[in-house]
Amino acid sequence: MKIATWNVNSIKARLPNILEWLREAKPDVVLLQETKTVDEAFPAMEIEDLGYNIAIHGQKTYNGVAILSKFPIEDVERGLPGNNDDEQARYIEATICSTTPVRVASIYVPMGTAVGDEKFDYKLNFLDRLITRFEKIHASGEAAVMGGDYNIAPDDSDVYDPIKLHETVLCTTVERKRLRTMLNMGFTDAFRTFNPKGHQYSWWDYRAGAWNKDNGLRIDHLLLTPAAADRLSASDIDRDPRGKEKASDHTPVWCMIDD
Repeated sequence: MKIATWNVNSIKARLPNILEWLREAKPDVVLLQETKTVDEAFPAMEIEDLGYNIAIHGQKTYNGVAILSKFPIEDVERGLPGNNDDEQARYIEATICSTTPVRVASIYVPMGTAVGDEKFDYKLNFLDRLITRFEKIHASGEAAVMGGDYNIAPDDSDVYDPIKLHETVLCTTVERKRLRTMLNMGFTDAFRTFNPKGHQYSWWDYRAGAWNKDNGLRIDHLLLTPAAADRLSASDIDRDPRGKEKASDHTPVWCMIDD
C-alpha cells in the first residue's frame, strides 16, 4: 500500500496537477491538507473517477483536510480531540480497510506566523493535543500512519540555512521538542528511515526564487506506529509536482506499507 501526504494549497487551484499526479504516481491512499474548500464544493467526482473513495473535513477559504483511498474508508473522525471550541478543519482520521487494515490521519498543524504571537500559542496547544492523540493511537497497538504538514523541520539537517532560520517559526526548540515527544513514543519517521542524508525538502516558499535555489525545508512527515513501521518497505519525496506550472509550494511525501 502506497500512502502519500501532500499539502496541495487549494485543491481547486491545483486540481489538474493533482489528477495528473494521481494517475502517474498511483498512490493507494493520499492524505491531503489545505484543501481550502467546504465539503460541498470538493471536486469529488473528478477524484472518484480515478477510483478513489473520499473522506473530507473542509472549511471555507482556509485549512481543510481529506483522505483519498482505493480501499474502503471506515470509522471516520473529524477534528482533533481536546478543544470543542476549535472550529479549524485541521485533522481527519479513518481506517483504511485493505487486506490488513491501517489507521491513517491527515494532519495540518498551524504554521504559527511568529514566535510568541497568538497564532504560535495556538500551534503549541494544537501540538499538545496531537501528542495526546498520538499516545492513544500508540497505546492501541494498531498499525497507523499519521501523515501531514507538521510545519516543523525536525532538525537543522532539514533546513536549507540553519543559521539564518535559527529559532524562527518551523525551527524553534519548543516546536521540535514536541515533535521529538511524538517520535520518542515509538513512532517512526518514514522518510528519514530510508533517507538519512540531510537537506532533502518537501516545501519551498514561493518567494525569493526558493524552488530554483533549492532553499527548502522538510516539514511534511509520515509518522508510523511500530505495527506500521514493521511493514514499512520504502519512503521518499516526489519533487516533480513542485516543478509544475501553478504548483503547490509543498510536494508529496510517500511511504510503502506491505500487507
